[in-house]
Amino acid sequence: MSTRDLSVLISVVLIVAMLVIPFPPWLLSILIIINISLALIVLLTTMNMQEALQFSIFPSLLLLLTLFRLGLNVSTTRSILSHGEGGKVVETFGNFVVGGNVLVGLVVFIILIIIQFIVITKGAERVSEVAARFTLDAMPGKQMSIDADLNAGMITEQEAKHRREKVAREADFYGAMDGASKFVKGDAIAGIIIVMINIIFGIVIGMLQQGMSIQEAASHFTMLTVGDGIVSQIPALLISTATGIVVTRAASEGNLGHDITGQLFAYPKLLYVAAATIMLLGIFTPIGILLTGPLAGLLAFGAYTLSKSGKEKEEVDEILEEEAEVDELKSPESVVQLLHIDPIEFEFGYGLIPLADANQGGDLLDRIVMIRRQLALELGLVIPVVRIRDNIALQPNEYRLKIKGNEVAKGELLLDHYLAMSPTPEDDLIEGIETVEPSFGLPAKWISEAVKDEADMLGYTVVDPASVVSTHITEKIKQHAHELIGRQETKQLIDHLKESYPVLVEEVTPNPLSVGDIQKVLAKLLKEKVSIRNLVTIFETLADYGKLTTDSDLLTEYTRQALAKQITAQFAKENEVLKVVTCSGRVEKAIADGVQQTEHGNYLSLEPDISESIVRSVAKEAEQLSLRQETAILLCSPPVRMYVKQLLERYFPDLPVLSYNELEANVEVQSIGVVDI
Repeated sequence: MSTRDLSVLISVVLIVAMLVIPFPPWLLSILIIINISLALIVLLTTMNMQEALQFSIFPSLLLLLTLFRLGLNVSTTRSILSHGEGGKVVETFGNFVVGGNVLVGLVVFIILIIIQFIVITKGAERVSEVAARFTLDAMPGKQMSIDADLNAGMITEQEAKHRREKVAREADFYGAMDGASKFVKGDAIAGIIIVMINIIFGIVIGMLQQGMSIQEAASHFTMLTVGDGIVSQIPALLISTATGIVVTRAASEGNLGHDITGQLFAYPKLLYVAAATIMLLGIFTPIGILLTGPLAGLLAFGAYTLSKSGKEKEEVDEILEEEAEVDELKSPESVVQLLHIDPIEFEFGYGLIPLADANQGGDLLDRIVMIRRQLALELGLVIPVVRIRDNIALQPNEYRLKIKGNEVAKGELLLDHYLAMSPTPEDDLIEGIETVEPSFGLPAKWISEAVKDEADMLGYTVVDPASVVSTHITEKIKQHAHELIGRQETKQLIDHLKESYPVLVEEVTPNPLSVGDIQKVLAKLLKEKVSIRNLVTIFETLADYGKLTTDSDLLTEYTRQALAKQITAQFAKENEVLKVVTCSGRVEKAIADGVQQTEHGNYLSLEPDISESIVRSVAKEAEQLSLRQETAILLCSPPVRMYVKQLLERYFPDLPVLSYNELEANVEVQSIGVVDI
């Protein structure tokens, strides 16, 4: 335990001891001085802080100081009533501060009580209640604002985490201050009761036990009681003032003194008006110009000085700003910053700003958050922050999506319309603006809200503009997910897996496979829309086969076969027949014969006429399946699967190519077409 911790514990124990153990008057005097010093330090600290959270310990400190002050009251009361003395400090305040006049002392004490209890404490209590309520009410909005900034790329994940923690701490702080303000109120009430007890019982004890007359007892004990009351109310007043400053303090870049002088004297011309008013007050009233003249002159001089310094500061700021702009243009860092490319960017024309503006009912930022979460669960990949910005170079209703600086999607939206897609190819049942659904290329129409209900009744799929663009973004990110996983992202996934499976990770990397080798396998899986969320199975497979080969193509094939249950569930519905197009023996033999083996890996080399024949056959089968509204899935033997995919992905990028080993044995497969040459 550190010295600081020990000192705090000892202090709390001493406070409790004060309530039960009699302290000598000289020790009480020292403790009273310490109490006043602590109160003054707390007040100065609150005046110097820039925001309330810089003094987050204040509620707990307020409780301890209140308990300390009440302990002193109990000890001084015991000393006054038992021995007729309260220590040097109490006697000094009773005689010197109030001039030895009991009535004056009582009046001063009552005024202090009124100031503290009715003015400061009552106001601080009310402000604490309001601040706590409004802080809690504002929490959801602040959290949404943080998420919006994070999604827009304005802040990093670490900054977002720090801001969320700060919001939570603010709520805890103001909630604690709401309760702590009751300590101050209770302390003021306790001070009044203690003074009344001291006076009444002091007179009784003085008369019955010490043989004093009623006048002597009243004078002696009242003087000590007033001294004790004032000596306790002064630090109480300082603490009450500090409480008021804490709960009324708004976050700023300077302390209280800086803010007061900066804002109060922000308009020097107003000081001339105040100076003239004070001067006229001395001229036209009996107050006299001798009293008001110096003050008016001081105000006028202050106004002149502030005006002059303000102009000089503006000139200096302009010069410094110009120099900073020139230095920035000259510095190499300004050019380096331009080289940064955001992983994902979403740009839109000014006509689509309401989509992203929460004040206009836009929820695009919230949808982006949900898209990132959905894709993380679906693909097993942490999607980077999507930077959202408006672009005046685009058409008003136009948007585009970029991945690593390259445009991957583009479209137009009509915000006051809905996108309606017909259940049948022929679409003449409702009126609308002809268009194409951007995600899947289906024919659609933009319809007005007036015919939305009619379209629903006719079986149309009706979607609002925000959902259209959200779906488009989701599908394009899925399509290009393999471009978003680099070595850095792979290292993050490895580190996350290592927390739970350290032995497995150590067996795979850095030997026999590097981070780059693993990244290639993960990217190839994502390119064919295979989720990498099951990293444990993927790494188990890499641990088994990584010692035999580092060829990413072969490792990917082994991994796909290990993920057979996942791939089967992705394409085959439970208790349903999986309909596929198979490759003929001639096609598989031609591809197997066309594989060229080199020291740098294997690649496919086919005669052009054979390639064209295979592509035409696949296109024919896909067209027939499309007419029957069935999904095309190509099934072939394991040795040639990756080469078939390499051959066809340029022409049919979304065509799934599976091998027999990637399907579970209990799945019923039906061939509804054959690719032949």
